[in-house]
Amino acid sequence: MSPRPLVLHDAFAFPGGGELVAVTLARAFEADMLTGRFDPAAFPDGYFAGRAPVSLEARARHPLAARLSLTLAMSLAFEGMPPVDTPLALHSGSLTLLGHGRIHGPQLLYCHTPPRILYDHRDFYLARQPAFRRPLWRLLAGRYRRRYEAAVRAMDAVVANSETVRRRIRDFLGLDAVVIHPPVDTAAYQYIRQEPFYLSTARVDVLKRVDRVVAAFAAMPDKKLVVVSGGSELDRVRAMARGCPNIDIRGWTEAAELRRLIGTAIATIYIPRDEDFGISPVESMAAGKPVIGVREGGLTETVVDGETGILLPPDPTPEDVAQAVRALGPAEALAMREACQRRAAAFDTTVFVDNMRKLARDVMAGHSDNGLKK
Repeated sequence: MSPRPLVLHDAFAFPGGGELVAVTLARAFEADMLTGRFDPAAFPDGYFAGRAPVSLEARARHPLAARLSLTLAMSLAFEGMPPVDTPLALHSGSLTLLGHGRIHGPQLLYCHTPPRILYDHRDFYLARQPAFRRPLWRLLAGRYRRRYEAAVRAMDAVVANSETVRRRIRDFLGLDAVVIHPPVDTAAYQYIRQEPFYLSTARVDVLKRVDRVVAAFAAMPDKKLVVVSGGSELDRVRAMARGCPNIDIRGWTEAAELRRLIGTAIATIYIPRDEDFGISPVESMAAGKPVIGVREGGLTETVVDGETGILLPPDPTPEDVAQAVRALGPAEALAMREACQRRAAAFDTTVFVDNMRKLARDVMAGHSDNGLKK
């Protein structure tokens, strides 16, 4: 058996929240990392602390499948991965689970969410497919769902990243899970000062509703907005902001500049649709900056309405966003600084690592005592 634990993550294509969890687990357990896809150019120097993930090169190994769907190619790569013996495997993805039968040793799933493309957002994604591809899409999705559910039930333990995700696991899979919130390096985010702008950090795609934030500021020329992320809706959002000098759409931003912007904004704005957890609001609060969020999903577990920000009603309109911005001016935001920093401390990396290590010890001890999976 290999002396090293193994962390498996679907893809390292950009430095997002899931990638942060995988890297934090690898450091905490001194583990090797395995992934279906790795783009080294997308990550800053030092991100992996000298231990880059080993890639299964899904696109190169399954080029025909990749032409239809990169997700399909990665699922085939994990299903065909080489057998591995390990004292502990920690899955930080959903496609990685398809290789569970190739892993010998206790296995733990850190679940960011059951794949929403298979469950509550299935019809949404299906409707976005061309009509001629929908039968094949249904067939592939059904196959993936059956194999995913079998793999989850084969895990020695399942961790949810929030109470929101724990409810989904119960509702979709009929399983219970323990909640351990994702890690946030709170010391990396510092209050610097206040400059006259609000900051949107959400990825620019259809589920994050950045377009509504931009629409709100287009109607408030006296308020400045900076958008620091990219995504599939970036061109459309840029078109919406054209002719609005108070809206600065910057796209993806380097980590150091992102931290500076968080530390100098009046407040951040983050209103995704039923977010799994949402690390960005915790980073904002760590810097003493309140959050204009939404009363949905993981934000109901992190942002305290009226104390560390303002939670808008579900499915907020641009008018809702504008009203919150006007209510959360510089003086109101500054008054929330200390409460924000106290709240963020509950989600620090040290808390995450301590909880994961304790659970892993229990899983490994139970696996050893039984001589087989529970």
